Amino acid sequence: MTDPTTPEATSAAASAVAATPPTENGQPRKLHGRAFYESIGSPKYVVAPMVDQSEFAWRLLTRSFLAPEQRKSVLAYSPMLHARLFVDSPRYRASHFEAIKGVDIGEVPKDATGDDIKPFLDGNPAIDRPLFVQFCANDPDALLGAAKRVAPYCDAVDLNLGCPQGIARKGHYGAFLQEEPELIVKLIRTLHENLDVPVTAKIRILDTPEASLMYAKKVLAAGASILTIHGRRRDQKGHMTGIANWKMLKYLRDNLPPETVLFANGNILQQKDVDRCLEATGFDGVMSAEGLLSDPALFVAPPTEEEQAAEAPVTNPADAECYWHTPDPRREYWRSARNSKRGGWRIDAVMRRYLDILHVYCLGKTTPPTRRPLFIAGDSTEWLKEEDAPLVPQQQDGEPARKKRKRDDNSKSKNADKNGASAAPSIPKETLSSPNFVSVQGHLFHLLRHAVAKHHDIRDALARSRKGDIEAYERILAVLEKRIAHALAAGEDEEVVEGEQEWDEDNDEIADDADSSAAAVRRCKRPWWVVQPILRPMPAEALAKGAIQLKKKVVEELEKEKEQATEAAVEEKKAELTTA
Repeated sequence: MTDPTTPEATSAAASAVAATPPTENGQPRKLHGRAFYESIGSPKYVVAPMVDQSEFAWRLLTRSFLAPEQRKSVLAYSPMLHARLFVDSPRYRASHFEAIKGVDIGEVPKDATGDDIKPFLDGNPAIDRPLFVQFCANDPDALLGAAKRVAPYCDAVDLNLGCPQGIARKGHYGAFLQEEPELIVKLIRTLHENLDVPVTAKIRILDTPEASLMYAKKVLAAGASILTIHGRRRDQKGHMTGIANWKMLKYLRDNLPPETVLFANGNILQQKDVDRCLEATGFDGVMSAEGLLSDPALFVAPPTEEEQAAEAPVTNPADAECYWHTPDPRREYWRSARNSKRGGWRIDAVMRRYLDILHVYCLGKTTPPTRRPLFIAGDSTEWLKEEDAPLVPQQQDGEPARKKRKRDDNSKSKNADKNGASAAPSIPKETLSSPNFVSVQGHLFHLLRHAVAKHHDIRDALARSRKGDIEAYERILAVLEKRIAHALAAGEDEEVVEGEQEWDEDNDEIADDADSSAAAVRRCKRPWWVVQPILRPMPAEALAKGAIQLKKKVVEELEKEKEQATEAAVEEKKAELTTA
């Protein structure tokens, strides 16, 4: 990136750190900055934009853990969408954004009325707001064209300037635009001046606090109403992810105007980390990505012991205008009998909620399936003696059905089983193309990570599942519920005891260790049937295990630093001897 710390750059950024919203007849055409933020309820919990993983169903799942009056306190971002493809391809639009059922939002007539256009899933005012739609782009015209198509169905449009992956480098977008500040300014300013909804942006920190500050000022001056800052640099990914730099985020908060709305991203493993981040950075909101994939209830305080002891109210989902899961903490939340502060939502309960959303909203059923209440200690165990249902469809000879070759139209392949057995029922084309079914397998592998590490047959069944095969997901859920019931009926196992001996939940002092993940593992560890984050080793640990290798240039720099330190130590020793 062009050096943003030069006097000229500093002066220009400081004089225009807050853009002026466009006007019409002398009045602001849209709200901007903190006024806009307050107009959407000043949300402090933010679902991060994730490619193929922050789709409608997962956003709704996250909001389902909050009380009705609190659901709008969660701001959600769409998955990252490709601006040029969104403009050029009706098929891409249909498979990534379902604002109106059966209607291409790129072809909606300008004079269409509310009777002609009924909200469907993405951006539905009743269930999916506030919503920001994120695009990656390097062409201002393509970005504006895409943004105008989604503007009627969202609260703001976000520009991705933070993606560090190789595909972003190849496609010339995301964090790989950092070296082109003029292009970044042009992209944001084009939306700011020509779009009816605000524009926001998501960036990563640079190498120094000063460079990061100038970068943030430039983005804000171009017209961004809200700025999300990931506390890691572009090169911090994979085994090099490490710890997000909250101190640098605090520096940015202290040196940007107080009216600037900022969201922090990075280091959110548990619910208690949300408040830690807000306190440490002074930011307005906290964004989470991978943490929410492991625990979609991350933004919600655990139920109290009184709430968990209460019976769930009886409701009829069909009577409600929109379906929302009726919470039952007594059966859905696990709490240690040895330490009441140690607990978490059960993975079978979370998977149920997720599949219920798919049944009702994505498959159009009036109500979700009727299921047996989740098992808790004290329930009858007679049903646990029954033989497990097969995880995969069976042929007439009792062998697992052979997997058919995947096809977009789901037609039978020439190699389909001659006995008529099928790996899965026929799946409608509209289901196959829905963005909500593209992500199911990935979501379940993430949510059940610790379970499938123990139960390999569940892992294999999930790997065999096909996109849109809701019956396969239901079979997996049924077996999972039974395995968890067996574990609970047998009493808390040694894994739980070990975890509780290693970490004291009364210990409020959480220190992020840049060299070791051991403390994080101890405090986050739960039994395999409870939601918990997937923790990467720290870079130093990965290096020690040989999982990564330093570049030759880095090795040479470290050797040079070591030699300099040795020489300095020798000189210091000589000085001591001379003095003596």
